[in-house]
Amino acid sequence: MEIEKKYLLTKIPFDLSSFEKKEISQGYLCTSPVVRIRKSNDKYTLTYKGEGLMAREEYNLPLTKESYNQLSSKIDGILIEKTRYLIPLENNLTAELDVFHGKLDSLMLVEVEFDSIEAANAFVPPSWFGEDVTFSNKYHNSNLSKKLI
Repeated sequence: MEIEKKYLLTKIPFDLSSFEKKEISQGYLCTSPVVRIRKSNDKYTLTYKGEGLMAREEYNLPLTKESYNQLSSKIDGILIEKTRYLIPLENNLTAELDVFHGKLDSLMLVEVEFDSIEAANAFVPPSWFGEDVTFSNKYHNSNLSKKLI
């Protein structure tokens, strides 16, 4: 089960160079249900996501580089490219700040994953987080791959 909250970011209030980062490319073979392929640095995965906004089932399967490359020619929509910065928060949480590139260049989103729905509902975001877009389909990456915002 994936439980996460998502926030829109309008500016980055600090230098990101000291944080761990991942270079991510991902595309969608299907958006209903969500079937995604992802390259994160040198790791390749195929992901199935169930229905839901803040909480939904998620299954990840490993892919080879060759399988990823073959499947990437079959994606529906644009290939999403982003840099993900991993920023430690209080209570052993991590903010995953996505800075998008290419056709989604001006977009920045930050996500936080939780162990329970109760923890997600009790979360008070740091002051640098922007608008809570957790319950907006518009900011699901699967929807971003189909249209520009």
